Amino acid sequence: MYQKLFKPIDNAPLILFRIFLGLLLFVECIGAILTGWVKENFIRPQFTFSYIGLEWLQPLEGNGMYYYFIIMGLLGILVMIGYKYRLSLGLFILLWSGVYFMQKSSYNNHYYLLLLVCIVLFFLPANRFASLDSKINPKIKQYTMPQWCTLVMIFQVAIVYFFAAISKIYPDWLDGSFAKIMLENSAYYLPFKNIFSQHWFVLFIAYSGIAFDLLIVPFLLWQRTRTIALIASLLFHLFNAVFLQIGIFPFFALTFVLFFYPPETIQKIFFKNKKTLENVPTIPLGKSVLLYFFVPYFMLQLALPIRHFFIKGDVFWTEEGHRLGWRMMLRLRTGEVHFKVIDKANGKDLSYDYQSKLTQKQLLFVNSKPDGIWQMAQYIKNDFKKQGKSVAVYVDSKIAINNKSPKTFIDPKVDLAAAEWDYFFHNKWILLYDENGLPTK
Repeated sequence: MYQKLFKPIDNAPLILFRIFLGLLLFVECIGAILTGWVKENFIRPQFTFSYIGLEWLQPLEGNGMYYYFIIMGLLGILVMIGYKYRLSLGLFILLWSGVYFMQKSSYNNHYYLLLLVCIVLFFLPANRFASLDSKINPKIKQYTMPQWCTLVMIFQVAIVYFFAAISKIYPDWLDGSFAKIMLENSAYYLPFKNIFSQHWFVLFIAYSGIAFDLLIVPFLLWQRTRTIALIASLLFHLFNAVFLQIGIFPFFALTFVLFFYPPETIQKIFFKNKKTLENVPTIPLGKSVLLYFFVPYFMLQLALPIRHFFIKGDVFWTEEGHRLGWRMMLRLRTGEVHFKVIDKANGKDLSYDYQSKLTQKQLLFVNSKPDGIWQMAQYIKNDFKKQGKSVAVYVDSKIAINNKSPKTFIDPKVDLAAAEWDYFFHNKWILLYDENGLPTK
């Protein structure tokens, strides 16, 4: 096993992946400005719903976030050309972490995956060839890398696809209910209404999604099915890019294919003048990194997606354990919430127009997510505290999953302003129901 992990292989896949990733980082950041995503999520809001415990992490004032994203885009270019590689990528990780933890109204799994892949790449020797670093300092130039560098990237993508497949095995996915909703919400639904509304097509999309997620990595690993898997990847991700409009994720996911092909194949296609493996010395690399970073890292990556099994209640209902678990595009969650504010000094109702303080995206977040409701209650409490008033906040919340009948979500008898947020287990003020839809403790 040790010899296999540290067997020297051509580093062409890693080098090319760095180039593609740097370009995608640039496109993601500049595209976020040009499409209005930065304005919608960081400029327009009066405040953002940061991750709980990081409420201090708020957008820069004025046009500051535009400059923030421009800097990240430029860092992407530096990663692509391999200049001050670890410094550039390290700064990008820091800034992107800020973006990721700063707001949850537009949560997307590929923002999380992008962060993880950048962290993984930070520990890999991706600047040892075809980079300005290796040109400026020829001593660092290498033509090989230990095989574990490829294996960690394959393992990372395997984790994503495996848990994405497992999470789809639930009734509303298996009977096509959610796939139908997803297709109907596509911007291109009307031109393709005749086929998108066919039950056989809905089921095809649902089951092909499970099959793709479950089989794509094994098929890419096996030489006989690798080309078929590549074609399937192209069709699957291009369909998602066009009809589901999920940003750079489809193209980002396609870049991982580089690690499944023989390194010599990548070298011959993209780096024809690169020295072959027989003509270069081998340099041992990364035993400590593999043992002390990647082993605990992947233990955490395997634990996070299954943590919801150890939390009371159905994750589809409670949302507890949903994030960071590769539960991608699984359900439509809609809701309505009303906050009742009581002055503790005299017991009188206080008027509070929370909707005027939120953008449309933030309103959807507050109406449907438990942490959104809780954080809004905390904001209301703090807003009145500035006025010298101590208040209790009670919530009337109705939630519907996949257009089914809405049910009461928050215990209306609980003062949510005084309630604590449980990071690891079930928050008891979220009501639970049994399989018959009846309230349960």
